[in-house]
Amino acid sequence: MAESRGMKEQFWDPVAGFGVTFRTMFRKVVTEQYPFEKLPTAPRFHGRHQLNRWPDGLEKCIGCELCAWACPADAIYVEGDENRDGPDGERFSPGERYGRVYQINYLRCILCGLCIEACPTRALTMTNEYELADNNRADLIYEKSDLLAPLLPGMEQPPHPMRLGDDDGAYYRNAYSAPAPAGPEGTTP
Repeated sequence: MAESRGMKEQFWDPVAGFGVTFRTMFRKVVTEQYPFEKLPTAPRFHGRHQLNRWPDGLEKCIGCELCAWACPADAIYVEGDENRDGPDGERFSPGERYGRVYQINYLRCILCGLCIEACPTRALTMTNEYELADNNRADLIYEKSDLLAPLLPGMEQPPHPMRLGDDDGAYYRNAYSAPAPAGPEGTTP
């Protein structure tokens, strides 16, 4: 029995190991034309982060810093600040706080998505953008202005009063009406 096992290890195992090589040796080579032809990513691909907005343009980030605590690579830095209701009720987010400083260091980020799971307001999501390489290390530290979602038609640049409801609960329960149409130069009537 020991001799047959030795024969198997001696002759068959090397041939079986090269089986994958022999099977693929004569297949046609597929070349990716990457920079010129970009293939779509999977729908749940973890790419660059994005800070989302409410339909009136207010930021969803409330500066709670849970994303920074959840990050295993310590790549996120958040400084929260209080919304100060001025005479016009201007604010950056519907909550009591907003993220005054928000940075993601893509030199450290491992794109794991734990920060997305920790966000209580769904302010932070990940896009399908995967081209994050750069020739300068400083450009790989994304600031809040780089991460904020663009203003869509009907949105107004913060700070401004809440347009969708009387309190932050209307925002978080999705019990709000559509924002008022913007007038000339982005002002609302």
